[in-house]
Parts: sequence; structure tokens; C-alpha cells
Amino acid sequence: MLIKSKRRGTLEHDPQYSKASPLYSLSHSHSHTDCHYQLLPTSSDDLLMAVDEFSKSVQMGLQLSKRISYGKDKASMTVPKTPSMKKSLSSCSSSSSLRLPENQRPTAPMVYAVIVDPSVVDNPDICSYQPYVYGHCDPPALVPLHMHGITMEVDCYLDTAFVTVTGTWRVHCVTSATCCDCRIAIPMGEQGSVLGIEVETTRRSYSTKFITPQNEKEVEKSTKTKNGFLMKGNTYMFKISQVEGGSYIHVTFKWSQKLLYQDHQFSLNVPFTFPDHVHPVVKTTPNKEKLVLNVNSGTNTEIICNFSSHPLQETKRQSGELAFSYEAKVKKWSTEDFYFSFSVSSEDILAGILLQTPSLHDYDQRNMFCFYLFPGSNKILKPFRKEVVFLIDISASMQDDPLEKSKDAVIGSLSELNQEDSFNIIAFNGNIQSFSSTLESATEDGITNAIEWMHNTLIAEGGTNLLLPIKQAFDMVGKTGESIPLIFLITDGTVEDEKDICNIIRDHVMDGGINSPRISTFGIGSYCNHYFLQMLAHMGRGCYDAAYDIDSINDRLPRLLNNALSPVLANVTIDGIETIEMYPFRIPDFTESPLIVSGRYNGNFPDIVKAKGFIADLSAFNIDVKVRKSKGIPLHKVCVRKEIDTLTAHAWLDQNKQLEENIAKMSLQMGVPSEYTHMILIQGDKVKPAIESVLPEEECSKLENHKVMLLRNLSVGFGNVTATVDNLPPGIEEVKLNEPAGMMMKAASSCYGVVLDRVCCVSLIRTCSQMNDQCAIALTQLCTALACFECLNCCCEICDSCSDLCQ
Repeated sequence: MLIKSKRRGTLEHDPQYSKASPLYSLSHSHSHTDCHYQLLPTSSDDLLMAVDEFSKSVQMGLQLSKRISYGKDKASMTVPKTPSMKKSLSSCSSSSSLRLPENQRPTAPMVYAVIVDPSVVDNPDICSYQPYVYGHCDPPALVPLHMHGITMEVDCYLDTAFVTVTGTWRVHCVTSATCCDCRIAIPMGEQGSVLGIEVETTRRSYSTKFITPQNEKEVEKSTKTKNGFLMKGNTYMFKISQVEGGSYIHVTFKWSQKLLYQDHQFSLNVPFTFPDHVHPVVKTTPNKEKLVLNVNSGTNTEIICNFSSHPLQETKRQSGELAFSYEAKVKKWSTEDFYFSFSVSSEDILAGILLQTPSLHDYDQRNMFCFYLFPGSNKILKPFRKEVVFLIDISASMQDDPLEKSKDAVIGSLSELNQEDSFNIIAFNGNIQSFSSTLESATEDGITNAIEWMHNTLIAEGGTNLLLPIKQAFDMVGKTGESIPLIFLITDGTVEDEKDICNIIRDHVMDGGINSPRISTFGIGSYCNHYFLQMLAHMGRGCYDAAYDIDSINDRLPRLLNNALSPVLANVTIDGIETIEMYPFRIPDFTESPLIVSGRYNGNFPDIVKAKGFIADLSAFNIDVKVRKSKGIPLHKVCVRKEIDTLTAHAWLDQNKQLEENIAKMSLQMGVPSEYTHMILIQGDKVKPAIESVLPEEECSKLENHKVMLLRNLSVGFGNVTATVDNLPPGIEEVKLNEPAGMMMKAASSCYGVVLDRVCCVSLIRTCSQMNDQCAIALTQLCTALACFECLNCCCEICDSCSDLCQ
């Protein structure tokens, strides 16, 4: 919603901005009246405000960049389009090319100049005549900076990829005599998790570190500044301050992400689609683009390359390992995401155990292991007969897209059931509604009736009660002993009795029998307790996944349902190993996707162990698993994310403080986010020595001479009961690009907020703008008198806090 501030005078602007988006106004120099437009949140109808606001700010930045004159050195803005770089490595090919979306959401690493005062926009090398402007950009415009080099290195181990992106950008749009803040955006791939950030400018350096809760309290005492947030689309964004016009910014960003597995092949997709406007306009040194890819499948089996989006050159090939590189001087940056797919050559199920000894600095000195099962290309085992119950949250917060997308996914899964399967659908809010009182056969008529019932009956309203539908689902399945029971829970909320639910389910499923229900869970948004959902899935040998933004439901939920509905081996166990601790503590059923579990152990592994399970006819199935040392695979890096998530779910359920401390130690040691540590961004002078990677208690003093900012949104939390009770829709929790307005609205809801609304500087300015000269003079004299009694100090501190929130 765009609201124009009420001020006297007429709005006049330069003709070249007549078609610009009305996010700010530009007044001629002869008028001293500056008007501006302010972007304010409206209602829950506009849940995608952060993305929309970001897109509008970028659009405004692109309009502002038209002020820049490059003189005779200007290169053609329409760079000739280079041929597509997609290259098929075998007869199997697919396309992952993505077009740059119209909403300007980052589809590659980007850096933006944050422009509040439009008059500073100019060429830092060649000063040009610009009509002077009054006013400001509200919200600030974002001008995409020109990129001068990009390098990406990707290491793939088992089902995890570690990505390091290093790039150089120039502040080409701000005069050399001024500075501006810069916002850095890094879009990550599947289940991306931030590992580290390093930034260098002319005068400053920035780096991230993890700290303990004790250190976090010390940081909070010294600074109120918070930075960074995770924008919709798994894009992490943060800001650095006061970068000189014409200078260069060097950024290194590290994250981990998951490899997708579909149609018997692994695939890697990294956002790498650069828009045209980041290409330098002035001809300088050639633009260099470099890609390095290393793949280690963990097996001794040949890797078959299927498809690559970029022309990679093979540099290494041996059993289970591949390496590629690509480096070129380009006229235009990459116009498509980096996509690579490969398969492990095997017709039968592949199984293995990798071992690794801990480092001397590891707080846990037990040995590490990783057990994997990869499905073969031949489906030699017939499918299980299944009893399936879908539990769908229809509370008021699921209204519109969350519920409709969930129903679409369930409908798609119903069509995949075999006729000998049976199913039911239970919708729940404060009460429950069932499609049928008993399980129905998955016939064509039965599925058609279920779809019609869902369309006519499932309406989002009411509260959330999880215990009732779970109990009813347990009462329906596992009676015949001839089918494998599968329960799917889809929800966006948190309830108070989650620990009680876990204890009840533990009594039902921990006997380990084939008739024990398998529980798969799917969380929508950040208000649900994702660790509760993970614990349910661990207990029930099922799958867990989540969609933190609504748009990703369409991809993630069908994938989870299809995966869990295709079991190959049930009740998988490893024989012959004692004193073993696994993450998760129960091995999930082996489906048509890779199964990977890790853990710690004491003693020795034999050279070969037995993995056992049940197949569809309920007979036993054994696999010989070779045990070997992990060669070239850092298990401590590959498995730490799953280990931390599993242990956090246990710490939440058992309220185990010692376990929380161990998780924090693991997070500090491995540089991985957790619920019990916090990432900070440290700003310092480049001449000062770098701070140690791990910050023990005695190292806190080293932060005193540095500006420290807490980074947000690196953990998911344990749900929000209040938001669930209030039926807040998922997505509304997304952090806004410019937060002060929202923060002040929260303050205004309290009595202190009411006082602030009366006396703060913002209200004072609004009042002054509508006063006549005599009143303004009188108010100025009054404020001067109050200053003697320190009354204005409170107002100044409030404004400083608001400024910190803007950071």
C-alpha cells in the first residue's frame, strides 16, 4: 500500500523520472518542499511484502541508474547474447535453465547499493551534470552493482554439496566523494544452510563467527545492531555500511545444500543466473567466470555424468570420484543456473559403511561412521501393500494457498496408490472430519469420491488440535498385519501438548514391529515446531520435510509423499555392532531414494556387517555391507547438519541441558548453525588481526574493538504457540527489508508505545511539518529549554535505537 505523506506544495520531478515507480519524489532545486512516498504494510492479504518491497526497491534502483553517464567509454548496454552453454554429457539430458523473474528476486549472488539520497547517484570516475534533487527514497532504492569476477567451487559428498562463491563488485553508481551502505544477497539451493561470510572493502573487513549463548549476552550489551535475514526463496541477505563510491567489494560466501535424487540420478542446482544490468558498462579488464566441481559418491562404483548446464572440462576420474572445471573470459555473465546431474552405476542396491577417526580437537572422541543405501536401477522387489492416512491441518491459518497446495499434493499421491492399497483422509482443526469411518480401498471410484469430499468439505477455520487426529489415525491402521501402515501429518502450527504426543506415540511405535505405523511429517512456515515434527518422523521411521515459504509447498510436499509411499525395505537394522549411537536413532525405511544415517561408536567395526529388513511379502532381506575408511570424504562436515538436528529434537523433548551444551560445542567446532549458538558479523579494520574461528570465553575481549552485529534467521526455533492460537498465516513472519515501521507498530501496542507515539522525534517532525512559523519557533524554544533537564536524551536514545533497528 503506497501512502503519500501530507505536506504543502506541489510534487514536481524531472521528466526522465516520469515513468518511475512512485517510491520517492524528486523536487526541482527551486522548490524546498520535499515529498516522499512510504511503503507501509497493509494486511495479511499481502504476505509477500518483503519480496515485493525488495523488487520495487530494485526497480527504483534501476531507474536511478539511468542518471549515470559513462561518456565515450560507454559499452553497448545490449550485450550480444551468447549461445546457450547447456551441454549434454550423455544421451540423457534435461534443462534446468531458469529465466530471470520479473520481480527482480536474486537468482545469483548480488550486491546492491542502498540509496536513500538520490542526488549521490553518479559515475564515480566522471562527474556529470545532474539536476539536483530534494527528497529521499523510502524505502531505499537498491542499485545492482556491476560484477567484475565470479568463482564458484562445489564439493559434492554423498547427498550433500558444499558451495563457496567468491565475487568482486564495484560501487559504480555513487560519487567518489560519498559513501553508501551495500546490501548483499546470496540465493542458496536445496535446503541451503549458511556456513560463513567474508567481505572486504577498501577500509573494512567483515567475517562471521559463531558464539555461545553466554558470549551472545555480552554482545547484546555492547550493541543493539542486528543484521541479515532470510528472504523468501532461501536467499540470505545482509548489509555492510559506508562503502566508498568507486571502490570494490570482495565477497566470499559459503553454504551447504542437499543434492536432489530423482529418476535414479543425483542432481545439483545452484542459483547462477545473472541479470544483464550487472555487466560492467565501461570496458576494463576481461570478465572472468570460473567453476570448479568435485564429486565423491562414497562408493567404489563408476559415476555416470548425465547433464551439465555449463561446458565443464573433466580433470579427474576414478572409482566413485570425478572432478571438473570451467574457466573463461566472458562477454556476458552466466544466464542460467548451474545444474549438474550424475548417477551411480549399479543395477542392484548399493550399501556401504564409511569410518573416520575424530580429530584431536573434537569434543567427542568416539569414532564416526556413515551407513548408506543407494537404490539400484532395477526394481527387483515388488511394492508393499499400504494403509495410508493423510492428516491435513485445516485451521484458519491454512486458508487459501497453504491448504489448496496441500490438497493438490494429497490428490496427486492418491493417484499413485495401487488398487490393493487402502486410505483415509482426516482433516483437523479444533475438531476432526474424516472422509470415512474406516479405511477405503484405493479404487478409482474411492479416489474420485475422496477428491470430491476434499473440495467440498475442507475449509480453513478454527484452531489446532493434533492429538485427536493422531489417535484416530493410529486406531485405523495396523490391524490386518498384511500392509505397512503410513501416516502423513501436514500442519503449520504448534500446540502445547507436543511432548505428551511424543510420549504417546513412543508407546505405539517403539515395539519395532512391521505393523507399527510409519509417520512422515511436513511443516509449513516457521510457526510450527519443526523439531517436534522431526521427532515424530524419527520415532515412526518416516520422512520429514518443510516449506518455510508457501511457494515451495508445490515442490517439497509431493516429493516427500512420493518418497515415503515407495518403501523398498522396512525396519532396517545393522547387526553385529554394539555401543553405537545413530542419527536419527531409528533407521528410516529404505525407499526409492538414498538412505544415509550417521553416528558415533566405540570399539571396532568388522570388515563386513549385515543390514537386515523386511520386503513386501514380509520375509527377511539381508544385505552384506562392506566397511572401509572414508577416503576423501570429511564425514564430520557431511553428517554434522543431520546430527545437530537430531540431537536438538532430543534436547527439546527431554529438556536436556547437557545435550544442549554438547550441540553448542559441535556448532562452534564445525561452524554450523544451531539453536544454541548464534552467528555474528564482525566489522573491523583490515589492518587488525583476524579473530580466531572459535570464540572461547577468554576470547570475548577481542571483540571490544570491533563492531559486532547479530545475524538473524539462521535457526528455525521451536514453534510459536501464540501465533498458532491467533491463527496467523504462514509467511507473515517473514522479516521485512526495512523493519522500523513494523517494530514501532509493535511498540505502539503497549503503553510505552503510546507514549513514544506522542513524544518521539517522528511525531515531532510530523507535527512541525504542519505548523506555522510562529508555532515552530515556540516549539523550538521549548525543546531548547527541555534539553537543560536532559529530557531530550530519552528521545535521542529512542531514535538511536530506531537507527540500530534499521541496520
